[in-house]
Amino acid sequence: MNIKPSTTIRQDYNGFSKYCHEIDEPVILTRNGEADLVVMSHEAFRRMEARIKLQSKLLIAEKQVAEGEQLIEHDLVIGNMRRKLNAAKE
Repeated sequence: MNIKPSTTIRQDYNGFSKYCHEIDEPVILTRNGEADLVVMSHEAFRRMEARIKLQSKLLIAEKQVAEGEQLIEHDLVIGNMRRKLNAAKE
């Protein structure tokens, strides 16, 4: 876990930004010795956001399986994915 005082960002924004990009993890900023904010690079945020969305979709899928919902055939899923990928390329 990376913890820095809030003065770090005020005193040297460019250095702090570089640090966030290099460690590629969230940094906890403290204020008066207490955790106040969490800062991370945009890339790290996007990856975290994508993981959360994927986990949410997996939980929904697990619930559907547990409830006995009809599953889609593997070939149909792959075909749909390929069509979407090909459409995005065009």
